[in-house]
Amino acid sequence: MGQRVERQGSRGERRISSVFLGIAAVMAVTGWAVWTGYSTSTGLAVFLFVTSAWIVSLCLHEYAHARTALHGGDLTVGAKGYLTLNPLKYTHALLSIVLPVVFVILGGLGLPGGAVYIERDRIRGRWKHSLVSAAGPLTNVAFAVVCTAPFWLDALDGVPTPFRYALAFLALLQVSAAILNFLPVPGLDGYGVIEPWLSHGIRRQVAPLAPFGLVAVFALLWIPEVNAFFFGVVNGVLEGLGVAGTDAYCGRELYSFWRGDGFFFCASPQR
Repeated sequence: MGQRVERQGSRGERRISSVFLGIAAVMAVTGWAVWTGYSTSTGLAVFLFVTSAWIVSLCLHEYAHARTALHGGDLTVGAKGYLTLNPLKYTHALLSIVLPVVFVILGGLGLPGGAVYIERDRIRGRWKHSLVSAAGPLTNVAFAVVCTAPFWLDALDGVPTPFRYALAFLALLQVSAAILNFLPVPGLDGYGVIEPWLSHGIRRQVAPLAPFGLVAVFALLWIPEVNAFFFGVVNGVLEGLGVAGTDAYCGRELYSFWRGDGFFFCASPQR
């Protein structure tokens, strides 16, 4: 009887939350609206579709960390609700969901989220530690590949122009998030990948810098030369995946429909 209750609790800890399903439903409905043009405002439909899809990707990012940690030995992630894909269960919902969405709205940058607390002492083996850290940004990479599939498969015939722009902008967010996450900077996943392979002395010296790593990265991005280089890399990756820079630009313009600059040009109803 005790084992049966334990199994039932385990299934409950891994059941997909209604919150995530609701966000996914918004993504599906607004994606359909962008595809069919069934909306009084193309820009608003693109905004809702990209924002909900971005939140879905953030949830999948955190789920990948938690799921990998579970298989690595941290059995506490289930009780914490991390396997339900519910963003309200994260340690810092503000940092993981709200702040990344605000950065997308303000500047079109895929801010790395991060708020699942992994009990690292339960995980044995350096490779497992590295994989737990890499799992999140690899999810962004996979999301980017899916978003750009119509481009690199040369299957854009019949894809409505606004939907193509939305996919291009969403891919830009995923690529920028993956690149930022993989930077070997304390506090980011890239450092988490290499940290297990560093000496104890180096890790102890670097640990106090972790809370400031992301802040330092964004401070550097304010430097025009660094910003141009970073987005040059992002655009290079997108072009490698078949996405033209104009598609990503128009996707951003449609998403930022309240600004109006370039909106009417990009919203022209080409099919």
